[in-house]
Amino acid sequence: MYCAINAPDLSRVADIAKAYGISELFLFKLIKPLVENDILETVRGRHGGVRLARPAAEITLLDVISLTEENFALAECFEGGETSCPLVGGCELNGALHEALEAFFAVLRSYTIADLTDKRRAMRSRLGIEMLGMELN
Repeated sequence: MYCAINAPDLSRVADIAKAYGISELFLFKLIKPLVENDILETVRGRHGGVRLARPAAEITLLDVISLTEENFALAECFEGGETSCPLVGGCELNGALHEALEAFFAVLRSYTIADLTDKRRAMRSRLGIEMLGMELN
């Protein structure tokens, strides 16, 4: 969202980390899979940074979250494989959780980064991004 709000300028990792109150190391861990999957691109050098690799309207929230979250297992039996649960095979919980997770994914799929950043001016201010070069209207 920061990169979309700051577009077309490059965003510095230090500035993003500061704006969200997270460590740069943690942010680098989030950025890596996003770069590897063409959500973000990096520009090296003294004036380098990161930016969206494609338009914000083409990136869904599901695209981002599925790359940055390790696991969506809601119960031990969710992933298949061995489980210590005595109800495996006769329990409806697994099906209900799969249905709930699919509904969750459908909502994430329905929002793009552009949808989430349509109030750019207010968001720029909240994230501490300077308004230089932007109209004041």
